[in-house]
Amino acid sequence: MEKDSLSNDYNTSREKLILPEYGRNVQKMVEDLKQIEDRDKRSAQARGIIRTMERIHPQTGASGDTEQKLWDHLFIMAGYDLDIDAPYPMPAKEEKLITPSPIPLDKSKIEAREYGRNIEKIIKLIAFEPDGDQKNSLIRDLAIYMRQQYLIWNKNNVADETIFADIERISCDILGEAHMIHVPDGLMLSKISDDTVFSRPGLNLYGAKNQRQNQKRNYQKRKR
Repeated sequence: MEKDSLSNDYNTSREKLILPEYGRNVQKMVEDLKQIEDRDKRSAQARGIIRTMERIHPQTGASGDTEQKLWDHLFIMAGYDLDIDAPYPMPAKEEKLITPSPIPLDKSKIEAREYGRNIEKIIKLIAFEPDGDQKNSLIRDLAIYMRQQYLIWNKNNVADETIFADIERISCDILGEAHMIHVPDGLMLSKISDDTVFSRPGLNLYGAKNQRQNQKRNYQKRKR
């Protein structure tokens, strides 16, 4: 079966986030950005990611160097390996050693608690994108991510239609009917492999430890 591009982000082998304040979804966007071969398209997609990052942390707008800080963070998440047309130069790697100033927490009410605060901000960004293939692709990526979030906290499988309905419901709740997202007809999500494991963050630690202990005991028994 075909696996989702994000299917391994929530198991014991997931990599540590470079800048956790932006979340794993933005980090995945940056990784996908680096795979775009056309430089103009790569630069345009980078600007879209910057808008997403700004939506996630709008409170950073009080700082005068906010825009440059966002571009610096984009280059950092890309591992300082990103050839794009940017309004600011790539920061030096040594600058990463300086402890960044903390981003203030957003304590406003979360409308879609089951999916997290960042989903609402990404929905707002996608809702105001021009209609077309790029917007449809963003809606599909959002649906895949929301399905994974759903499966982390719910053991039962979930139909694609349920996720699509949640996208429309949440976008209507936070933006109103005039600006809500309408999931395009015929949109389909790739299948999830039967051996894919979705688990809550932090709950894998003891399971992984017990698994290693069992493997060690079995190995010792075989040596006897």
